[in-house]
Amino acid sequence: MVVKRKLQVFVSSTFTDLLEERQAAVAAILKAGHIPAGMELFTAGDQSQMKTIERWIDESDLYMLILGARYGSIEPNSSLSYTELEYDYAISQGKPTFAVVITEDAIESKAKSGGTAHIETTDPQGLKRFRKKVLSNISSFFADPKDVKLCVYESLSDYATNQDLRGWIAADDVEDTKTLNEEIRRLREENATLTERLQNIERAAESKQRIRDAESNELLQILESIEIEIPAEITKNKKLDTRTLFDIAYANRDTLINGVSNGIGMSELSRFHYFNVLPKLQAHGLAENERVTGTKYRRSFLNKAGQKFFADLEKKFLLAKNKESQASPSSEPKPNGEGDTICGDEETRVRAPKKPGTKKKSAAKRKSAAKKTVLRS
Repeated sequence: MVVKRKLQVFVSSTFTDLLEERQAAVAAILKAGHIPAGMELFTAGDQSQMKTIERWIDESDLYMLILGARYGSIEPNSSLSYTELEYDYAISQGKPTFAVVITEDAIESKAKSGGTAHIETTDPQGLKRFRKKVLSNISSFFADPKDVKLCVYESLSDYATNQDLRGWIAADDVEDTKTLNEEIRRLREENATLTERLQNIERAAESKQRIRDAESNELLQILESIEIEIPAEITKNKKLDTRTLFDIAYANRDTLINGVSNGIGMSELSRFHYFNVLPKLQAHGLAENERVTGTKYRRSFLNKAGQKFFADLEKKFLLAKNKESQASPSSEPKPNGEGDTICGDEETRVRAPKKPGTKKKSAAKRKSAAKKTVLRS
């Protein structure tokens, strides 16, 4: 809804010599839908007259000056007319102003029709100085009341689009602030509730992640504590070797994800995975064993938990490796392993992963591990 503002216009002028011009200005302001204010519309209170006038100028949106052929009443302390003091105050406060100044021909016409009551006889120099000051700013001339009306219409038309001016708004045009305040209060409470709920969810997620990390680290330690003897026929160097369950599973994770079946003609490597590796992983919830549809064979494979477990570790290892590379860029990058093939066939050769920040155990130390498990094919 477009709210129409009514601008308050303070009209300043001498009084008795410009009655028609002031009436024309007030009528034009009202017809344009705005509010006129001037010294004839209020009475001075306990404050001095000038203080009262200044307060009205402050509360008005615009200041209009009608300057005729008289200088006006003099303020004793400054020896300036009240009209000039009003004008100077409006300018000093940055109040938007517009002025209409009587023409020389109109001054002569007023003198002929109204005598000396319509011309300045007391301080003509003060009027001349004030007139020069006003004309140094944007102003218009008038010869009769119609010119004053025209100036009002043109000026108010320009100022009406100025959104910096506050103006007055009818009470009916203002939305019910009580309803708005209630809505704002409700939204604030709702926002606070949602914020608290979100913080609780984040804290719970962080807590669950810490628990998962702790469980993952504990499971990693368990897998590293279980050692399996690898038959010589499936090692690269054809020698008996011993590695941890984690080393074997991590190095062969792609094969274990695809799964191994116990069908006729299975290779020694598949037999090793099926009977020696995957059952141990299944015991810790990382693998599953299922019947192959339409056959009498079974298939063992890493389940979703096992895939996620090794994928998370792979991500951690890569991040740690990148940090080490950045810390010592001159060093040669190391392969994903220590160079010892632990098991494989002609198509698959895998290496034991080197976990960043750890040292490889010797074979003797591995064989003396607390939870040593030795399995032969």
